Amino acid sequence: MKWLYMINRFFKKIRSRWLLLLTVMLLGLTFFLVTLQNVITETYDIERFSSADETIRSPLTIEHEQETERKTRETVQAVDDRYNISSEITEERTAFIDEIFDAIAMLNHSEPADDRSGSGSTADNAEDPATTQTKLNELKELLSPEITESIDHDVFDALLRTEPGDRDDAKELLVQSVNDVMKEGIRAENIQRARSDVEQIIQHSELDDATKPPLIDISQFAVTENAFFDAEKTAEVRKTAASEVDPVIIRAGEVIVREGQTITNAIYEELKLVGVLDNDQKMFPVIGLGLLIVLMMMVMVHELNNFAKTDESDKGRLAAVFFVSLIVVALMKIVSLYTTSVNQLFFAVPLATGVLLVKLLLNERLAIVLSMLYAIIGSIIFNSQIPGSLNVEAGIYFFFSQMAAIMFLTNVKDRLAILKSGFGMTIVNVLTVLLFLFLSIEKYSPTDIFLQSGYGVMAAFLSAVLTVGLLPLFETGLGILSDYKLLSLAKPNQPLLRKILTEAPGTYHHSVMVANLSETACEAIGANGLLARVGAYYHDIGKTVMPHYFIENQMAINNPHDVIEPQQSADIIISHPYDGGRILKEHKLPKPVVDIAMQHHGTTLLKYFYYKERERNKHAREAEFRYPGPKPQSKEAAVICICDAVEAAVRSLKDPTEEKIDDIVASIVNDRLMDGQLNACPLTLKELNHVHQTICETLKGIFHSRIQYPMKEAK
Repeated sequence: MKWLYMINRFFKKIRSRWLLLLTVMLLGLTFFLVTLQNVITETYDIERFSSADETIRSPLTIEHEQETERKTRETVQAVDDRYNISSEITEERTAFIDEIFDAIAMLNHSEPADDRSGSGSTADNAEDPATTQTKLNELKELLSPEITESIDHDVFDALLRTEPGDRDDAKELLVQSVNDVMKEGIRAENIQRARSDVEQIIQHSELDDATKPPLIDISQFAVTENAFFDAEKTAEVRKTAASEVDPVIIRAGEVIVREGQTITNAIYEELKLVGVLDNDQKMFPVIGLGLLIVLMMMVMVHELNNFAKTDESDKGRLAAVFFVSLIVVALMKIVSLYTTSVNQLFFAVPLATGVLLVKLLLNERLAIVLSMLYAIIGSIIFNSQIPGSLNVEAGIYFFFSQMAAIMFLTNVKDRLAILKSGFGMTIVNVLTVLLFLFLSIEKYSPTDIFLQSGYGVMAAFLSAVLTVGLLPLFETGLGILSDYKLLSLAKPNQPLLRKILTEAPGTYHHSVMVANLSETACEAIGANGLLARVGAYYHDIGKTVMPHYFIENQMAINNPHDVIEPQQSADIIISHPYDGGRILKEHKLPKPVVDIAMQHHGTTLLKYFYYKERERNKHAREAEFRYPGPKPQSKEAAVICICDAVEAAVRSLKDPTEEKIDDIVASIVNDRLMDGQLNACPLTLKELNHVHQTICETLKGIFHSRIQYPMKEAK
C-alpha cells in the first residue's frame, strides 16, 4: 500500500507541475498580447502635401541628423570673420596728425615780431604771398614725404592762416575722432564709411567753418585700413560655434503632425525618419517584450512552486492567480484608453484589488511578488504607446499603492481590515501623487493637485470595494477556502452548528475540544489552524442522524447498543462520517471541510464491536468492522483524526495525570501510524512528534492539577 501511495503522490505532483506551467504560460501569453500594441510602431500610409487624418507622435527618440547639419551650417555661417586690429597703424596715423600741427605751430612761432604785430595791420591786410610760399616750402622740408605727397598744399596754407587757439582745438578734435574710429578697427571695405564718420564729427563740431575743410582733408589721409583678416582665429571660432550646436532631437511622444495639418516635405522627412512610414514591422521591440514576459513568468513559476510546497496548489488556487491577473490587466488596459499626457488617469486605477485578493485567498509573499510584476506591466501599458519607453511614474505609483494595501491589511481574519487597508492606501496614494508633483519642474495649479490626489483617493476606495465584492465570487466560484469563509463557518449561530448543539450536545462539546486541540497542533507544524478548528466543529455532524447511539450523547438513558447485534452497532457507528459528508454537501460547505468529516476516521477498526463479535463468531471479518475510508489526505485531516481519538480517550480517564495523558496520546499516535492511517497525508515524523508534544501540553493545561483547599473544621 505504501508504494501505491508513493506512486499516486508522484503522478499527482507531476500533474500539479504541468498545471502550474500551463497556467503561467497562458498568463504570459495574455500579458504579451495586452502589451504588444504598446511596443509596436504603428505605420501610416501618407502622401506628401496631403492632410493628416490623425495626430501622429514619434514612437522613439532619435537625432534628426539632416536638421542638425543645417543648424550647424547656419550657425557657422553666422559667425563673423575675425580680424586683427593693428595698434601700430593707429599710432602711426595719429603721429602724422601731430607732426602736421606741430610743424605748423613751430613755423608760426618763429615768425619775426614786427611781421606779426605791425602798427598799421588791419583785418583785411593779407600776408605777403612770398612769405606764405616760403613757409610752405619750409613746411614741406619739415614734414614726412608721405604727408606732403598725400595732402594738398592748400590744406597747409589754410592751417597756417588759422589762429593758434582754433588750430589747437582742431588738432584735439581730429586726433580724438581718428583714434575713436581706428580703435574699432577699419577693414578695407569699411574705409569710406570710417572717413565719412570722422567727416560728420568735424562738420557738426563748433570749429570755425574755415577750419573744417582742411581738417576733413587731413582726416581722409589719416583714416586708413588697420584691421586685417585672421584666418586661423576665424576657423577656431567657427569650430567652437559648431561644437556648441545642440543636436536636433525628436523625442519619443513628441507630436510630429497634428490632425488636419498639411504634410509638408519637412514633416514627411521627419515621419520617415522615425519609422512610421515603414511598413516593415520592427521585430526587436517585440523580441524585447517577449524576453521581459519570459523573465516575469520565471519569477511567477518560482513563487507558485514555493507556494505549492507550503500550501497545496490546487486548480482553484492557480485559477485564482490567473483570474486576478486578468482583472488587474483588464483594469489597466481599459483606463489606458482614456489616459492622456494631461489627464493622468492611471492614478485612479484600483490596482491594489489584485494583491488584496491574492493575500486573502493565498498568501502575503505571493501578493508582494505579484505587486512588482503588476507594476512592471502597468509601466508598459501606460507608456502612451511609445515603443521602447516605460512609464516609470505609473510603475512607481502602482508599486507603492499595492505595497500599502498589503502592509495595511494586517488581520486577514477581519473583514473590516479591508476597509482599514483602504485608509492606509489613501494616504500612500496621495503622498505618491504629491511626490511626483513636487519633483516635477512644471508648475501645477491647486486644481491639478486636488484632481490628481482625488484620483489616488478614488483608487484606494475602489480597491477596497472591489475586493469586498469579488472575494465571495472567488471563494464560491473557485472553491477557495479563505479565512473569511472559515470565520463565518465558525460562528456559533451557523445552522449546522446549532443542529449539533441541540440534537447532539455531547457531540458538540466533544467537537469544541477536538477543535481546540487540532488548531493548536496544526499551528505548531505550520498547517492551517483555522481550517482544523472549523473542520473539527463539523467533523461529527453525521452523529445527528442517530445521536443516541454515541456515548457522549447518552445521558440518563440506556445504551441502545446493549440490545442490538455488534455488526448492527458497527454499521451505525461507521456510517456517521459519510452521513456527515452528505449533510455538509447538501448545505454546500467547502470541500476541505467535507473531506475532513469523511476522512477523520480513515480506515480504522472499531475494536470494541469487532472483538465483541469475535466472542460470538470466530469467523468475523475485520474488514466489516473498519471504516471504508478514505484515509486522511491533508495534514489538517490527519491531526483531527488523532485529536478525535485522543479527546475521547482522555475524557474517559477517571484520574488524568500527566503520565497517563502522555501514554494515551503516544499509544494513539503509534496506533494510527502503525495502522497506516497516516500514509496518505504529507505529515512527516518530525511534524508528528510536534503534534504529539503539542496535544500533550494542551491537555495538561486543560486537566491541570487543582490545589486542594483545606476544609473548614466544624465547630
